[in-house]
Amino acid sequence: MHDALPVALILLGAAVAVVVLFRRLSMPAILGYLLVGAVIGPNALGVVSDTEDRRYLAEFGVVFLMFSVGLEFSLPQLMGMRRMVFGLGSAQVILVMGIVTTIAHFAGLSWQTGLVLGGVLAMSSTAIVSKWLSEAGQLQSPHGRMILGVLLFQDLAVIPLLILIPALGFPPEALMNELLWGLIKAAIVLAIVLVVGQKVMRPLFHLVARQKSSELFVLFVLFVALGLAYVTEHAGLSLALGAFLAGMLISETEYRYQVEDYIKPFRDVLLGLFFVTIGMLLDIRAVIEHFVLVGLVLVGLLVMNFGVVYALGRAFDANKPSALRAALALAPAGEFAFVLLALASKTGGFDPVVLQVVLAASLLSMLLSPVLLTRMERIVLHFVESEWTQRAMALHTLAQKSMATRGHVIVCGYGRSGQALARFLAREKLPVIALDSDPERVRQAAAAGDSVVYGDASRREVLVAAAISRATAVVVSFADTPKALAILEHVREIRPELPVVVRTFDDSDVRRLKDAGAAEVVAEVVEGSLMLATQTMLQVGLPFEKVLETLRSAREERYQLVPGFFHGATDEGSTAAGQERLRTMVVVRDAACCGKAISTLSLPRLGVTLTSMRRPNVGEVTALDEERLREGDVLVLMGSKEALAKAEIRLLQG
Repeated sequence: MHDALPVALILLGAAVAVVVLFRRLSMPAILGYLLVGAVIGPNALGVVSDTEDRRYLAEFGVVFLMFSVGLEFSLPQLMGMRRMVFGLGSAQVILVMGIVTTIAHFAGLSWQTGLVLGGVLAMSSTAIVSKWLSEAGQLQSPHGRMILGVLLFQDLAVIPLLILIPALGFPPEALMNELLWGLIKAAIVLAIVLVVGQKVMRPLFHLVARQKSSELFVLFVLFVALGLAYVTEHAGLSLALGAFLAGMLISETEYRYQVEDYIKPFRDVLLGLFFVTIGMLLDIRAVIEHFVLVGLVLVGLLVMNFGVVYALGRAFDANKPSALRAALALAPAGEFAFVLLALASKTGGFDPVVLQVVLAASLLSMLLSPVLLTRMERIVLHFVESEWTQRAMALHTLAQKSMATRGHVIVCGYGRSGQALARFLAREKLPVIALDSDPERVRQAAAAGDSVVYGDASRREVLVAAAISRATAVVVSFADTPKALAILEHVREIRPELPVVVRTFDDSDVRRLKDAGAAEVVAEVVEGSLMLATQTMLQVGLPFEKVLETLRSAREERYQLVPGFFHGATDEGSTAAGQERLRTMVVVRDAACCGKAISTLSLPRLGVTLTSMRRPNVGEVTALDEERLREGDVLVLMGSKEALAKAEIRLLQG
């Protein structure tokens, strides 16, 4: 224990310091963990020795990684993207493995080594690329769907590779028997888990959840994940396969998001430890000795993956810009490459020099991944002339649309918040020009008659084309501080007196946005806390008028430009006294409406409209009329003060 504690402190301290540095540099934390392992491992400073116990503990990181992948596995999503997943994704993995195996053969390596290297180099970084797509709002773009399809198949391809790699360590005469036996065992385990597990898992989760104990819930999740991992390992397979199956089983239940939230701390900590141990495999001296070979493998990896994805993208009818974006995103290696390399090094028979070269090249390619992603648009514009033409046409369309518009509001971002804002403004007869960089969303919304055009609002020429010189206000409806700051800089340059309202997630960036020229900043966390306080005060019995007065005062202090936002809502005789308002109500277990269809509640007769409904672990429910209410449903009701009071009595008491 005394020997282990200093090592643990060194590991934690070094990881914290390096990860903080990488975060500040906007680099993935994975790379920080790898660097820590490389520096303090047995091949560098030698602070931490290479022991079997340390390796086994690190495997739990892979267990929780594969468990998370299983949780995100969705059969409907898989079928909905089957052309991209099983067409483009499978072709990418098979082609890369074939190319690498061929090159390995001519380089004098065994076909087994070539096959392993092919699987390693075919992997891209799901963690880095999917996070970037989500933050950039490009998940549903043409290149976003291509990238997600390939990444999803790569995640699935890891499963047979986890079975294949250990079998490749057997002598040639026993290889086919071992591989066949491994596939049979995998099929049997898979069948038992999917058939029996589906029937058992949901009732067990219901039983555990009814105890209302988070401690018990976490224990049960850990038992399921590690238990199935133990079963598959003792069946001669791998811990990771069992963890993936456990996650896939839970993903079919309504507890998926709760499980994901509870398991995240375990996953992140153990996964960090795993990548530290991968970094320990890296021998800096061997890399320096073979740095020319590392450079060749790095360039070959990037060029090969880029070429394969680009060619396949074009073969699957993608245009040049989309295929180029997908190729740039998927060219570098990914975290599963390290998982497969670690497994290959354990099975033996893998040349240490080859291991070091491929490990170093994969690590360097991941370091280049954020650079390629952030410079993607510049690269596309440089190599694809038609992209300039398309953007010029988009600007022309935008300029034509705004030519006769005056006194309008420019809404930057046409997601859920932007659409809701545009409808509110249209209700007040205020003209709107909305800008969005998702072509599919723009196409659908424009076809429905919405005033939205394609354009990146963070670019100066787009704002000019949207007639910012004649606008009355600009609203940034997405919570992206860097883009909001770019928009504010352009507005301050073109029309410094124009008010800009910015949405942000919390209060951490309010001062920066204010200093950059934002007239007002709306923080989601602040608004959420105000609604939470409102509902709490109502639940504990404070008078409705007192609650509204408190909420109004809080908003007046928080939002300086809207004093009296609720002014007069409770004042008799004021012009606002009879106006409709919104109220949120949560369906409790004993409510009279619980279990009833919404259409049977006759809310319109009371003068109340159900504007929306959200369900725990599901989100917004769209088909409202025939939907039966459940415990925990959140209803957003609109009506006058008196009508809302009557509706609340009807819903709760019948």
